[in-house]
Amino acid sequence: MRLLARTTVNTLCALTLLGLAACGTDASPAEATGPFADMSGPEVANKALKTTKKAKSMKIAVDMKTADGPISAHFAMSTSGACTGTMSMGPAGSMEIRKTGDTLYTKFDEAMLREQSKGEPAADVDAAVDLLAGHWMKSKASDADNKDMLEFCDLGALLKDFETNDNAARKSGETTIDGRRALRLTEKDSEGTYTMLVATEGAPYVLKVDSKGGKEPMTMRLSDFDEPVVVKEPAAKDIVDPDKMAG
Repeated sequence: MRLLARTTVNTLCALTLLGLAACGTDASPAEATGPFADMSGPEVANKALKTTKKAKSMKIAVDMKTADGPISAHFAMSTSGACTGTMSMGPAGSMEIRKTGDTLYTKFDEAMLREQSKGEPAADVDAAVDLLAGHWMKSKASDADNKDMLEFCDLGALLKDFETNDNAARKSGETTIDGRRALRLTEKDSEGTYTMLVATEGAPYVLKVDSKGGKEPMTMRLSDFDEPVVVKEPAAKDIVDPDKMAG
């Protein structure tokens, strides 16, 4: 079965955040009142990105429209490597990942198994679906075959891509998200409109990024910063051995 080789969460998030580091000089000045009153829009954006880069764990939810269909991913991950989450890719199906230490558990639905097995003999594909669909597979996270899949769980790489060279963000008023007060920052370029929400209470984390317009509009939410990532190992009865496949 071919490895999952689609757009990863890390790439999605990096592209979205880098949209808020666009070139330009139309930045909002510091304002006399309101949150971050002594800072300009770019200063707030860069402070938020720097703060978010320091997080040791977080939850990330990404919803994106692509030419191949919608992509939705929801993961909790830590810089220590703990990870749990799900991803769906429209007609291509869905998958679930749980990683703890050097142990990786993966589960695919039928559609994803068939998508990843394209080009293989029909009998082999059917055997894989019969054995694996809806069940967990266990492997070593360090196995070379798991490298691409584990990009979904690499918080360190994601945070590394949080560039802090914004010079065009504009303050666009206050709002709330999931009960938290936030400052809205916006930017526009030839590709579309970007909005970043920055927490105004507690640490100034990035709470949400929207990318509208362009070929692949997307929304990303970040939450549960520095909270423990609890990974529940599947029950032994729910784990299957892919080596048992016929053929």
